[in-house]
Amino acid sequence: MADRLDQPKESRRTFIPRPQMDQDAVGRATEAIARFLGTPRFLIYLTVFCALWLVWNVWAPESLRFDSATNGFTALTLMLSLQASYAAPLILLAQNRQDDRDRVTAEQDRQRAERNLADTEYLAREMAALRIALGEVATRDFVRSELRNLLEELEDKEPGRGRDLPS
Repeated sequence: MADRLDQPKESRRTFIPRPQMDQDAVGRATEAIARFLGTPRFLIYLTVFCALWLVWNVWAPESLRFDSATNGFTALTLMLSLQASYAAPLILLAQNRQDDRDRVTAEQDRQRAERNLADTEYLAREMAALRIALGEVATRDFVRSELRNLLEELEDKEPGRGRDLPS
């Protein structure tokens, strides 16, 4: 049975079994290598390596030299080409993984922004409802003024009462 239901089962039989690799582990390794390739430390190591190679193959005894200057240091050129041919795909793999992470982060940011907008709109509606409700609520000063008005009306109707009471 296939590992995943959305992919067909492999029906081919091979004499050499395919190695099963953890894609995440491979991705982490490629990112680590690509991260190292972009450092000043790597450039210094590569420069020292090339300088030592050139010094050895120019000034070492003729019998110990392994890359001839007359051939344009062919072995060094091949070594650097091999390094570059592996570095380019590793860097592309690391960039693809970073693009995937950026895409997921952007989607999460978009969802978070939508939630924040919905929350803000809800709070704005609630604030508007509270303002409307507070506009209809009697304040302390309003109630006091109404009570004073009522007391004055009562005193006007009964003039002998209230002012003439003994202390």
